[in-house]
Amino acid sequence: MRLALWVCTFLLMFGLTISSGPAASSAAETNHLDALKRFSQVLDIVESSYVEDISRTQLIEDSIKGMLEQLDPHSAYLTSEEFKEMQESTSGRFSGIGIEISMDNGQLIVVSPIEDTPAYKAGLLAGDFILEINGESTKGMSLMDAVDRIRGKEGTDVSLTVLHPEENRPVEVNITRGTIPLISVKTEELDSGYLYIRLTRFNETTTEDLHSKIDEYRADHEIKGVVLDLRNNPGGLLDQAIQVSDTFLDKGLLVYIQGREGRGRRDYMAKAQSSDITAPMVVLINAGSASASEIVAGALQDHNRALLLGDRSFGKGSVQQIVPLPDGSGIKLTMALYYTPSGRSIQAEGIMPDLRIPFVVPPKEDKDTEMFRRMTLREKDLSGHLENANGSSESSDKDSKESKGAEMLRKDNQLRLALEIVRSLPRISEIN
Repeated sequence: MRLALWVCTFLLMFGLTISSGPAASSAAETNHLDALKRFSQVLDIVESSYVEDISRTQLIEDSIKGMLEQLDPHSAYLTSEEFKEMQESTSGRFSGIGIEISMDNGQLIVVSPIEDTPAYKAGLLAGDFILEINGESTKGMSLMDAVDRIRGKEGTDVSLTVLHPEENRPVEVNITRGTIPLISVKTEELDSGYLYIRLTRFNETTTEDLHSKIDEYRADHEIKGVVLDLRNNPGGLLDQAIQVSDTFLDKGLLVYIQGREGRGRRDYMAKAQSSDITAPMVVLINAGSASASEIVAGALQDHNRALLLGDRSFGKGSVQQIVPLPDGSGIKLTMALYYTPSGRSIQAEGIMPDLRIPFVVPPKEDKDTEMFRRMTLREKDLSGHLENANGSSESSDKDSKESKGAEMLRKDNQLRLALEIVRSLPRISEIN
């Protein structure tokens, strides 16, 4: 397989094709040789005449970078260090600020901040344009160069000039880099039997962690409904998106991918498993839900397995293959597009939710309201209070969990509506 990928890379790099006839083959070969000759001539001129001394190795490496970056926003050349960081970002920890970025018409844009990271805590949002990095304009900057400048050692600072969506003036945001933990699955009980599942990204352990969290909850509860939160999830590994989708579907097509001119189609099917979840579902998405998140959302929507709520997703419908090169470097190359079970390509379109409900930022409590909340007592807060006659007094741990779920619902209008809908879905299904 690796040999085949390298052959594919060689063909793409040098523009070679396979044709059906001798005449066509000869003409194509002449054209390609002319192109390579022109490249060699330019290389010689730059190497000998440019104002600064640049090695041929560096010129060729920069040429490869430029070639790949011109293809699409997601194809790129990776130095050995970048290749190592790419592997770490899907399997362990890495240092940085915790954002997924892309290019949009030559402008650097935030796809999504990763939850609980320095970027997330600093208030970066999906759709933010990054205008400057440490005072240097990002105009004309390649995606990988931007990544290099934003990443850095833990404890060091980076300054970003950011234009938030729907704002008129950019702001300067100073962020201290940290170690980014790749905790991809979080759960919380919203109400008895109703489980909130938050996926922050799709890394190597996402499905395993998801099943572990579900089993842990199932040990003491019947799952009556699930709210799956994919908001601001920038994606990740294709196989994890497939396995997560399979957790909620027991049959049928999950997603298929195919390359240029419809070649190399590959279907991914669901299968029945003991770990399958059959309870009613609502899925939350927004503009920061990209790639693998959209695969899951599209599969569940096409099979009428879940109701989607929120905002239109990001619209990254391409699949990248990481191809290692012998010197430790590599290339990230867009090899195919993926399609939802019904045949939809979401490339540059995104997934439209069934219910388009914008997120409403909750108003900040003033000091008087906050103080009143702190000073309000209930019977259960009194020392020596009588326990409930039904024997339903719970441990302080459960009280804490319920309080956290209630706080999440209070601050999140989309989540509140999702819970109300998932409670009603069984009755709606019976009517239909």
